[in-house]
Amino acid sequence: MDTSARVFAQRGYHATGIAELCAANGLGKGALYHYIGSKEELLAAIHDRVMDEVMLSADRAVETERSPSAQLALLGDELLEIIYCYPDHSWVVLHEFHGLTGERAERFHVRRHEYEQKVEAILQAGIECGEFGDVDARLTALAWLGMHNYSYLWLKPGGSLSAHDVAKPFAEIFIRGITNRKT
Repeated sequence: MDTSARVFAQRGYHATGIAELCAANGLGKGALYHYIGSKEELLAAIHDRVMDEVMLSADRAVETERSPSAQLALLGDELLEIIYCYPDHSWVVLHEFHGLTGERAERFHVRRHEYEQKVEAILQAGIECGEFGDVDARLTALAWLGMHNYSYLWLKPGGSLSAHDVAKPFAEIFIRGITNRKT
């Protein structure tokens, strides 16, 4: 899966053929199909690897007894860690989800929407308790997601910054921007 994610990230899902996947993975066609079933199943498995981690991190953040800003900071730290640990997978998830069809596409869209709703719920809780100002929770959730999701472009293992190096200032910048100034 990791090798195939790298190939998809370099060439794109649709531009990558089975022969390239076989060569990269050191497998014959029969063996590759035995292990993955189809190229789309491989794409779905890459998506699931990332989304499984993302959903678990969201559950951990939401289940804590922390303030909404602390939950949001934890969620950001964990999301950036996933992006950092799985850069090729993250690229594939953000760019190649259109290659999923039928039930696989529906599963991905449902899971992505559930994650967005968890971010939005944390923001809404912060608005309701007065910790955050009167912001549009949905629009603010999308801004938060954009800020974090596209770090895959420059946040790389072996680079000068770790996921945790980025997560703290991201949380400070974002939370400072939505904090209720009246309290």
